[in-house]
Amino acid sequence: MIRLLLLVMAIGACQAADKEQTMGTTSSSEISYLALGDSYTIGEAVEKEERWPIQLTRRLNDEGIAIAEPKIIATTGWTTDELKAGIEKEEITDTYDMVSLLIGVNNQYRGYSLEEYEAQFEELLSMAVGFAGKNKARVFVVSIPDYGVTPFGQGKDPKQIGDGVDQFNEVNKAITDSYGIQYFDITPVSKTALGVDDLNASDGLHPSGKMYTQWVDIIFPGVKSMLED
Repeated sequence: MIRLLLLVMAIGACQAADKEQTMGTTSSSEISYLALGDSYTIGEAVEKEERWPIQLTRRLNDEGIAIAEPKIIATTGWTTDELKAGIEKEEITDTYDMVSLLIGVNNQYRGYSLEEYEAQFEELLSMAVGFAGKNKARVFVVSIPDYGVTPFGQGKDPKQIGDGVDQFNEVNKAITDSYGIQYFDITPVSKTALGVDDLNASDGLHPSGKMYTQWVDIIFPGVKSMLED
C-alpha cells in the first residue's frame, strides 16, 4: 500500500513537472502579438510564412526580440463591421503586448461611405487599444494598399481605385493620429507593383510575399523601437 502511494505521488510529481515545462514553452518572456485585418493580414494567395505579420515576427526574432507567432483575426473580404463581428466571435479575454490594425479596402471596394468607415474604424482602433491593455504605444496601424496597380485593378478603373483608397487612408490616418498611435504608410510602395509580376500574388489582386517584405521593411524599424522602449 505504501509502495503504491509513493508511486502515485511520483507520477503526480512528474505530471506537475511536465505541465510546468509545457507552460514554460509558451514563455512569458515572449512578446504576444494580435494582428487584426482582412485579406492583406491573412495573406490571401501567399504561403503562411509570407504573410507580413509572420515576416515581421520572424525579423524581430532574428534581431533578438523574442516574439510569439501572432494571433491573426482576419478573413478575405472583411469590411470594418465584419472584422468587429469576427473579433466578438473570438471572445478575446487576453491582453497582448502588441496589436496591429489594417482594414478598409473592402469598404472602399463595396462603395461604403467614408462616414460609416470613420465611425467603425475608430471603434476598431479603440478595441485594439483595449486588447493592448490600454497601452496606445503598443498599437500600430497600417495603411490600405493601392490595388488599382494590380492586374485586377488595371482591368477596372485604376485612377478611381487609387483616389478612393487615398480617401479612406486620409480617414484612418487622421483617426490614428488623433489617438497618438503609430501609423505606417505602405501605400506608396504598394504602387510600385504596377507591371511587376513578382510583386503581385498569383491571383492578380493581392501582394506577393516579396511585396509584403517591402511592407515589413517600412514597419519593422518603428515596431522594433516601440518594443525596445
